[in-house]
Amino acid sequence: MASALRVQVSPSALIAFSLTSPNPEIKEKSSFMIVMVSNGPGELSTWVRPLAEALNKKLLKRSQEINSKISLRLVLVPCPNATGKEAEAAKNIGIFELITPAKKFWNLLIRPKLFGEWPSNGLVIFLGGDQFWSVLLSARLGYLHMTYAEWVARWPQWNDRIAAMSSNVRNKIPKKFRNRCTVVGDLMADLPSLAKEVMPLQKGSWIALMPGSKKTKLCIGVPFLLEVADHLAAIKSEISFLLPVAPTTNLHELQNFTNSKNPIAKHYKSGIAKILPKEDNQPFRRIVTIHGNSIHLHEDPPAHDLLSQCELALTTVGANTAELGALCVPMIVIVPTQHLNVMQAWDGFLGIIARTPILKKFIGLLIGIWRLRNRGFLAWPNIAAGRMVVPEKVGKISPIDIAKEAAYWIESKERLNGQREDLRTLRGRPGAAGLMADEIIKLFMTKNNR
Repeated sequence: MASALRVQVSPSALIAFSLTSPNPEIKEKSSFMIVMVSNGPGELSTWVRPLAEALNKKLLKRSQEINSKISLRLVLVPCPNATGKEAEAAKNIGIFELITPAKKFWNLLIRPKLFGEWPSNGLVIFLGGDQFWSVLLSARLGYLHMTYAEWVARWPQWNDRIAAMSSNVRNKIPKKFRNRCTVVGDLMADLPSLAKEVMPLQKGSWIALMPGSKKTKLCIGVPFLLEVADHLAAIKSEISFLLPVAPTTNLHELQNFTNSKNPIAKHYKSGIAKILPKEDNQPFRRIVTIHGNSIHLHEDPPAHDLLSQCELALTTVGANTAELGALCVPMIVIVPTQHLNVMQAWDGFLGIIARTPILKKFIGLLIGIWRLRNRGFLAWPNIAAGRMVVPEKVGKISPIDIAKEAAYWIESKERLNGQREDLRTLRGRPGAAGLMADEIIKLFMTKNNR
């Protein structure tokens, strides 16, 4: 999930940076500091939260036993695909002693004492973004460093420990550093065990609508999926809809994506007519479309327990597909490319170029044509499997096309069950967060015994 931003620096520059240590006169309140480093809302939900929960249960509760106080902080790092609201979303995890927003990352590197007291011993853990940011931070603080590597560990020489998602990651590491790596598995496999206890959804067929978490995706995804819901309701009246509101947006913003403030909305025939409050028999607020169809809102992320009760999800590309895959929820992945600025919603180098003010229209169109002709898989389950597990609808697609496709899937229980089983096979065994917590304990004990 790492962003496309890459930083190159010589080892000598890193050593010079590490020599600028924090103020040694700062009074320590904690004997050991764990600093998680991440970037976007997807990584916060799928990597940071499972590990933070595991540490809270497994490591922090042992702090008295090992006669040490251990504290946990989160540092968000620069990322071209972030929304700027990640720090606020991270507060919902409710575990971190301190959360540093991405816009203050450089200030933290230069003058860490402005951000609280730092003990002499600690560990920095990479959990999203560019792996080099966590390398820099660990060097600056003089802390141990660990990387959770989904596909590749880019700086094994500067890691005290590497927690790999699979043996393929470990095999890519140079042999002289391979003994630092332990295969822990997929952190996302622990998501189902973290689901909240909530009221079961009412009986019937539920479809999740997941337009994304970033403005560039929401401006297309919200009006598009509202019209899909209206078409689906006309085809199958017994269907119910759930829209989990991403932690980086809110209902007011969703409304703006369906009115004149969003020029793309004029291309679609749906919109929000009104908002209904919670009622005794309706635990969620509801959107009512201009065609009179209700869409239930979940505004207390994450919505994993509710999503796991849905028969099907209609989603954009991105971390949504990873979360749904981990929860074994069948999905249809949608990328409507009829709008030029859909390119801005794509991650990585292509997305950065497409956001260039002067060139984005021309270059964005050319890149769009090239990407569609030469693209690989876009959805996380397909990337992981190396084959088409979930359908990807890319191109000039219409809401009615997606509505018909969704209705076909809902009517075909065997296909839904088949996709669900494929996703379950890809997910792997739960427990990666616990195994990674064990590796952290080992590092802590080794440091304490020196």
